[in-house]
Formats: sequence, structure tokens, C-alpha cells
Amino acid sequence: MPISLTMPRLSDTMEAGTVIKWNVKEGDKVRSGDIVADIETDKATMEMQCFDDGTIAKLLVEPGKQVKVGTPIAVIAAKGEDPASVGAPSGSAPAPAAAPAPKAAAPAATSSVPVTPVTPIAPATPSAPATPRAPESNADADGPRMRVSPVARRMAEGEGIDLSSVRGSGPNGRIIKRDILAASANKSAAGASIDTGTKLALRQPTVVAGAPSLFGNGPGERIVALSGMRQTIARRLVESKTSIPHYQVTMRFAMDALMAKRAEMNDAIAALAPDAGVKLSVNDFIVRACAIAMAKHPYINASFGGDHINVHGDVNVGIAISLPEERGGGLVVGVIRNADRKSLRQLSQESKFLAEKARTKGLSMDEMSGSTFTISNLGMFGVEHFTAIINPPNSAILACGAAVEQPVVRNHQLAVGWEMQATLSLDHRVIDGAMAADYLKTLKSLIETPASLTV
Repeated sequence: MPISLTMPRLSDTMEAGTVIKWNVKEGDKVRSGDIVADIETDKATMEMQCFDDGTIAKLLVEPGKQVKVGTPIAVIAAKGEDPASVGAPSGSAPAPAAAPAPKAAAPAATSSVPVTPVTPIAPATPSAPATPRAPESNADADGPRMRVSPVARRMAEGEGIDLSSVRGSGPNGRIIKRDILAASANKSAAGASIDTGTKLALRQPTVVAGAPSLFGNGPGERIVALSGMRQTIARRLVESKTSIPHYQVTMRFAMDALMAKRAEMNDAIAALAPDAGVKLSVNDFIVRACAIAMAKHPYINASFGGDHINVHGDVNVGIAISLPEERGGGLVVGVIRNADRKSLRQLSQESKFLAEKARTKGLSMDEMSGSTFTISNLGMFGVEHFTAIINPPNSAILACGAAVEQPVVRNHQLAVGWEMQATLSLDHRVIDGAMAADYLKTLKSLIETPASLTV
């Protein structure tokens, strides 16, 4: 009996996923544990495993297509079955070549449209006979100059979009749904005809408030469709900023002792265990100091619960990790659990593991959930000061700048020393200004006496 692979739920908030890349093709043999696809969720790009042995009989979803969790995306022929005789499972909604009738085109075009901050696409209600080009619904019939997925073609016809003005972002330049979404959104906002590769040319001279025309028509201007992760980032940060009463408190830390202790410990580790691959970073000391200080100031380790405050028992520190462009960009938060009970060396190893995995394979749902406090560090980029937006349901996030060598006053004398600025963004419903100042005072004491972080 054939085995149906469905879109898995790879995060706690995931409702739909996008197949970024298939790592297999029809006819390939697979075994349990093989990575068959890269899936973009609302939080990250993650690997999808196969849990059965067999042969890939059919790939039901093309790269770049977003489908709901639980939707069949591939069929595996079990051992002894002929892959050629295995068809798509009944009810596999995303089969792109279906829906020849005009009325069936509307649900097919809207069933997996992501909710985006830009103008949403209305269901494609076919206006009169679309065009007599229905036989070209097979993308291969379009020839080498225009490759269009059937869903994208139906959407373009329903929206009245000229496909010759759209450059595809799918495999081999194929025009896919997200290209039509971007073209339609811009058309709705400004009445523009879009060439996503080279230019944005307005059809009318009328200036529309907020339209892309306000930024000029430079040769490099283009429209970039939002990925599922970027949509989630946009939605969550707007919710955080508009629903949480943010305020910020900044403090400066003398880093001379910490920089010296870090160098001393790294030299010792290199001498004792040169192959261990451990090198402590400034961020490791900050994570340790934040965790210890949170144990002393429990309301920093709390969440707002409507008519109550949840003071958490575990100290789980989230570290913000930026993702490379080739994995879609964006930001994820990896979680170090019980950070107040871990040594600097353990924190360093776990931080590096989370960052490496996030940028290559993607973090699991467990590795991204459960944080009670977040640290965002841009010091490695040379940023000296910034503020961060709270990561719900946390009540605080620490934004750390670079440790900078500069003129300072030490013991009433002008000297050259290391200093760092850090800014707490806080939820005023949970943490008052004096509470935040007390926490930063404890944090400052720990950072400026780093020996206390080694025990």
C-alpha cells in the first residue's frame, strides 16, 4: 500500500509550510531517516525526514508552494510496489494540474494563500471566458521562454496580470504563486505593472500614498514576496510592540576584568584541551551573568497572564540567531534551558550548537520554545547601542552592544579601557523601573567581577 507524506507540523504555531527544495526526485529510493525536503515554517527553514522505506512515486507539491499542515505532498511506493502504478492519494488538494473548470479555480488559488501584511489576494473569480489558452496549463508547453505553474497561470488570468511582465522566482525561472501574489499586491496598491527582476514602472502619473513609486524607479528596484517566516516575524513583532507597554533602561559596564578573564580562560582551555573546540565568547559571559541575576530577581523571569503574573521556576535564556540569506534570512531564538545551572563552558558549547544548527539544518520546535528571557547581541557587528522588541511571552529582552576600547575614567583618572552598553526593553505591566534598575545593578556587579561567573 502506498505511503503518503504530509506537510508536518514543525513548530508549535505552524499552520502551513512551504517546500523550499526537494532533496529527492521521483524514482529515488529512500530509507527511514533520509532528509527528503527543506521546509520553510513560520519560524525557520527546517529539514523534513522520511520515516519509511520505499521509492518516491510522486512529488505532489512543487518548490515554492505553501500548503497547510497535514496536506499530502509526496507519495512513496512501499517495497514490492510499482512506483509507476502509484497515483496521488485521494483528496490531495494541492495537485496543481487539477481544476479545469472556472469555479474550481477559485478554491485552488486561495486554499494555500498565506496571510500577508500586504493586500491579500481575493479569490480568483473568473471574469467571463478567461482566454482560449487553457490547453497551456501544462507548464512544459510554455516553451523555454515562459515557464508557469498551473496555479500561477489561473491566478494571473483571474487578476488580469500579464505574465510576460513577471519574472519567475521558482526553479529555472518558473513563475509560481508567490510571484503572482507580489505582482497582484503591487497592482492593487499602485496600479503598476511589475517586472520583478529589473524595474517598477507606473502606468499612471498619479502619486498614491505609500506606493512604491515614491521611492523612484531605479534600475535595481524590485518587489520581494514575504516568506512565511518573514510574515510571522512581522506579525509577532507588531503584536509585541502594540500590545506590550515597552520601556527601556540602559546601563554601561566596565569590561576590563571580563576581557582579561576571557583571554586567561581561553588560553587555559587551549593548553589543556586543544582539540576540544571550545573558545569562550563575551556573549557566553553575558548569558551566564543574566541567568544568575534572573535567579535573584524573579520578576525579570516572569510573564504577564492577564489578571496575574506567571513567575517561572526555570531560567531558560533565549539567544537571538540571525539566519543567512540562502536559508531565507530572518531571525530565530534558540533556547538554553536552566542556564543558571550551567557553566561557562557548557553555555558556550550549547550556544554554538544552536547557532550552527539554526543556520544549517534548522532548530526543532523544542529548541525554539520555552524561553523566559531573551538576549540579542549585535556587538560582533560593531553596533554599540540599540534597543530590541520583547519576544512574547517574555517580559524582558537585553540588547547588548560591542565591548569597545575607549577613553574612560578609572579611579578618578583618565585611562583607556573596555566598556559595553546594554539596554533592557521591559514590559511595564510586570516590571517597574526600579525593579529593572536593581536587576541591571546586579548584572553590572557580576559582569565587572567575572570570577563570580566561574563558580
